[in-house]
Amino acid sequence: MGSMDADQVAALRMLLARTGWLERTRYFARALRRQARTPAGLLIVGTPLEEPWHMTAHLADEARLAGLPGLDPVLLRWAPPPGAPPHLSVGMDRLAAAARDDTLLVVSPGAAPPPLLERLAGARKTGVTIFALDRDDPELEALAHESLPVLPGSAPLSFDAAQHLVSAAAGEPDWPADGAQGYLDGPAPPALGGLVGLRSRLARLLDAVSGTPAE
Repeated sequence: MGSMDADQVAALRMLLARTGWLERTRYFARALRRQARTPAGLLIVGTPLEEPWHMTAHLADEARLAGLPGLDPVLLRWAPPPGAPPHLSVGMDRLAAAARDDTLLVVSPGAAPPPLLERLAGARKTGVTIFALDRDDPELEALAHESLPVLPGSAPLSFDAAQHLVSAAAGEPDWPADGAQGYLDGPAPPALGGLVGLRSRLARLLDAVSGTPAE
């Protein structure tokens, strides 16, 4: 994939600034990053019919590039096939055994089915912190500590593009801010040395938004 030129970066930033998605996804991603500090403690799960392969891969890349082992997700599968490699053979028993040090990211492009909601309710009772990237699902969001709803038909970006945005923001440096409180620190401009990584992340996001490789 080629790099983005300055005009493309500026255009994408302008698009996101108009919608507020840059701020919302960064808030959600920073909260996830700060919570997920335990290696192998960030669990990611989808629905029985849709597993979050792309989100898992994006977060794994960001964890590696940023040197953040706690951000490297463990994919939970509803029915891992016999003989699957170790990283693809973790079943829902791992969620049943989750504890306070664990963080769960739920990626649900549709309404969360009852079996998922039941497991989330049990995980929350054991102290697991739950994040939800969803399609404006009230039942799922009621169980989550942090949620990022992507409303069908009204969001400026697709659900897949939102996953790119969250993953990219999770790998960004924690820039200090004056007087910022809570999970999310307001971002300061990145140092020059950080622009190369930011540009490559924006290039991947532009692919997701436009459907064509950036030249």
